[in-house]
Amino acid sequence: MQNWYHIIPKNTGLSTYVWIVFCLLPFFFIFRSSSMLEITFGIFMTLLFFLSYRLSFISNSRLVYLWVSIEMAISLVMTFLFGYIYFALFLAFFIGNIKHMGGFLSLYIVHLTTTVAAVTMTFITEVDDIFPHLPFIVITIIGVILLPFTVRYRNQQHKLEGELQDANERISQLMVLEERERIARDLHDTLGQKLSMIGLKSDLAGKLIPVKPDKAVQEVQDIRQTARTALKEVREMVSDMRGTKLEDELIRVQQIIEAAEMSFEYEGSPKLENTPLLVENVLSMCLKEAATNIVKHSQASHCKVTITQTSTEILVVVEDNGRGLPENIEPFKGNGMQGMRERLEFVNGSLEIYSSHGTTLRLHVPNIIKQSNKEESV
Repeated sequence: MQNWYHIIPKNTGLSTYVWIVFCLLPFFFIFRSSSMLEITFGIFMTLLFFLSYRLSFISNSRLVYLWVSIEMAISLVMTFLFGYIYFALFLAFFIGNIKHMGGFLSLYIVHLTTTVAAVTMTFITEVDDIFPHLPFIVITIIGVILLPFTVRYRNQQHKLEGELQDANERISQLMVLEERERIARDLHDTLGQKLSMIGLKSDLAGKLIPVKPDKAVQEVQDIRQTARTALKEVREMVSDMRGTKLEDELIRVQQIIEAAEMSFEYEGSPKLENTPLLVENVLSMCLKEAATNIVKHSQASHCKVTITQTSTEILVVVEDNGRGLPENIEPFKGNGMQGMRERLEFVNGSLEIYSSHGTTLRLHVPNIIKQSNKEESV
């Protein structure tokens, strides 16, 4: 909190306009005084309070307690002289930002005790002036009691959310690194031995050509066969990298949704019968994109995935109970929707979007069942 506008507390449950009123309200209490000296003194104390309040946010830990003490003294003076107690809410908010538990409890107890004592004494001595403001005074006392703990809890929550996001990013980086290492190992195991064999047989064939041409021809044929085998293994490995099973992707989607503290539910079987790998891979990528959008944009608490396979099509429905799509945004512009539609159209599929009490995506793909080896040979 190192900008001037952070004098107005945020995330406290009160509107910014309410805090602006609290900033201007002391001048109303001050100008009720008949003495010019009292008015001048009140304005000076108000400006000094906000200066100290500003400095308390940007000072080191030692000076913070000095500025808070000055703010408490000013708050008490304003309560006794003008009946203005709402500076206590600003102090309550700042105390909630104290990270050290001992300092937090000490300032909280002192602030609560002095505020209650000042309000009680002022109410006794100036009951006629204070009584019309009694409901607001009671609300202020409740704020002094609860606001520091509320702010402290929200700060801890934001800190944990930031740490969780950093951990997820770190996990993603480690997963990418692990995948690269796996690919490197697979390439080494697949190609290393084959290329070494091709090199040795090439040297041997070169030596045998002048002496034993027939034997050299045999070595060349072995080289050709080894090269074909290596090429086939590389193609299979690349195919495995590109293809993602819907069943495996559903597990990852569930982990992502539950990591975002949402409940997850799915119906139907993710095991598609004899569906081409390309079609299943497209559905997996679209399902992953839909889950990512739910986590990032929906503010939902529940996600449901339904998978239905009929004789004519495969239908994947992704539902959430979030805020839905904004009315001023076209569905297929942004949030990866356009990419999902293009992937589905590539396999003659389609995408439908419904936004009412949440968002529903319906992924349609024609059920082109690939033939078995037996049927292909007929």
